[in-house]
Amino acid sequence: MSHIRCNVEECHYNNSETCQASTIQVRSRVADHMTSISDDTACETFIPKKAK
Repeated sequence: MSHIRCNVEECHYNNSETCQASTIQVRSRVADHMTSISDDTACETFIPKKAK
């Protein structure tokens, strides 16, 4: 089992900074889809946590 770190506290899948999603989808945020830095990527799997 892979362990994917996640620092997005507001994500439904984040459990103690570990992603609990069964799969993840990451995309490029730049127009030509070519990037060399992580800041130009985005997690498509993100779902906001429900308010309690």
